[in-house]
Amino acid sequence: MENRVYTYKHPHPSVTVDCVIFGFNGLSLQVLLIERGSEPYKGCWAFPGGFLNIDESAADGAKRELEEETGLTGAYMEQFHTYSAPDRDPRERVITIAHYALVRTSDVRPGDDAARVCWFSLDDVPTLAFDHEHILKDALTRLRERVHFQPVAFGLLPDEFTMKELRTLYEAVFGVSFDKRSFERRMLNTGLLVKTEPTSGRKHATYRFDSDKYEDLRRSGYYPEF
Repeated sequence: MENRVYTYKHPHPSVTVDCVIFGFNGLSLQVLLIERGSEPYKGCWAFPGGFLNIDESAADGAKRELEEETGLTGAYMEQFHTYSAPDRDPRERVITIAHYALVRTSDVRPGDDAARVCWFSLDDVPTLAFDHEHILKDALTRLRERVHFQPVAFGLLPDEFTMKELRTLYEAVFGVSFDKRSFERRMLNTGLLVKTEPTSGRKHATYRFDSDKYEDLRRSGYYPEF
């Protein structure tokens, strides 16, 4: 970067980006964790993340980390909070800008050291490094808010899915059970599910999400609830 005209003598905190990567395996909501190979918290599990490069935005840094850890680009990602407690990192003053991403687990290709990267069910998350347990709770809260009012959950499903798969996903996200008939009626009433021809081996009707129609509705100012 070019030299800046003004410099300041006050201490400069380090800035990191952390990525809470959610996936869905057909039964439960999953989160992708890495096993730390160095101190602090060596051997503990944590979210993919790292220090922000001097020439990139927080969004670009999060996208870079996502691609490095999963091989994915273009996944749904959202920044949801900044964590700045002075003692959150024992090494130095570190502020982290947290994002969450929604990916299809079948599309993820972890880094070469597969033993360091693993999917965990939300019911089986191990003790996490730093303040990542708090970050996970906040990310899940934000995800639940978004899933109710925006179609982000479809990014966790294959292009074609059954109503049962969709209902199981919503139950996994919200941690509750939904009545089969009322859930199906509610989803079909959005007008955004298109029935498709079942693929080989599928016994039940399959659907796809009509993203073009959703964008038309959004531009007109109408936001269906999911």
